[in-house]
Amino acid sequence: QVQLVESGGGLVQAGGSLRLSCATSWSRFMFAIADMGWYRQAPGKQRELVASITTGSSTFYAEFVEGRFSISRDNEKKTVYLHMNSLKPEDTAVYYCNARNNVGSYWGQGTQVTVSS
Repeated sequence: QVQLVESGGGLVQAGGSLRLSCATSWSRFMFAIADMGWYRQAPGKQRELVASITTGSSTFYAEFVEGRFSISRDNEKKTVYLHMNSLKPEDTAVYYCNARNNVGSYWGQGTQVTVSS
């Protein structure tokens, strides 16, 4: 099974930026045929989809992103990124990387993002 390791979280002020990374242990071939996504979960709330990117690099964003975030993938590095700009306190959550293929769905351990006002 694949290992997903998120990084790049931290504490930032409102209006600041962060870049999250999700490195996978898959081969380049296996990574290339996986759809990838970023989810987040705040305390006491359900996990929600933030952004996703398909094997063909088609992207989807939740409405609350409002043009502030950008998801991308590097098939050579087998890594997915989430660029987050104009961060708001309500963006505070644990952000999780997800990978999906025809066999199953896989999750990383998450990285904490805290936005102060």
